[in-house]
Amino acid sequence: MFGLSGTAPFGLSGTGSSDYREPKSCARPQNCWACAPLNYPNKESYGFLLTARGLCTGGGSAPPAACGGAHRDDPQLTHVTLVWREGIREEWLRFGKPVAERIVDRRTRIESYAPGQIFALVRWAANDYGTVRSTLDIVRAVGRNEAYTTVPQIDPGGELLLSVRGWTRVRRVLALIDAVEAAATDPCEAAPDYWRHVHNRLAAGLPPRGYAPARHRVWLRRRKLWP
Repeated sequence: MFGLSGTAPFGLSGTGSSDYREPKSCARPQNCWACAPLNYPNKESYGFLLTARGLCTGGGSAPPAACGGAHRDDPQLTHVTLVWREGIREEWLRFGKPVAERIVDRRTRIESYAPGQIFALVRWAANDYGTVRSTLDIVRAVGRNEAYTTVPQIDPGGELLLSVRGWTRVRRVLALIDAVEAAATDPCEAAPDYWRHVHNRLAAGLPPRGYAPARHRVWLRRRKLWP
């Protein structure tokens, strides 16, 4: 199973005994050490340290083509900008398999996705008084002539399958993603309709249904019928 953003495998991110809990803001952000490793994709990115150099990083059997300029210049790719400033602004991809990755600096990197790929972007920010933003968006990268929705930090945008605001809802979606993985299903390959279902049920204040392996098998068969 792939780890976050092409990094090492990660642990559960749901509720209860979660490996990842809500980020806690620095009491005095201006006093945070500016030279600390501030661009981790997540707490579970073991050993993934960015430096000022343009590092090429990858995980799994097919690492991203981080150093290939051809990928970055492809107009059909969807580019996701991630910024990591510990305790102030923390952004990561809960799941996704980028085809290219570029390290901009110690705080920023850009991941690129081909049309049809699905990824989950988590954005969190805080000030002296606490959390000011907690969002989770699940997006499908679109092709050149497809309609899309504009999403912050996603260029040009994508098909928005799910969008939640507030840490309570973000935690619920993270727990559902954990459940999908626990059923031995890659969330990147899950049916897009399932994420739409989760979005609509949460918006209506209703509990979403689980993603059963049988439903996933039906989705895989249906996908084979597409031209």
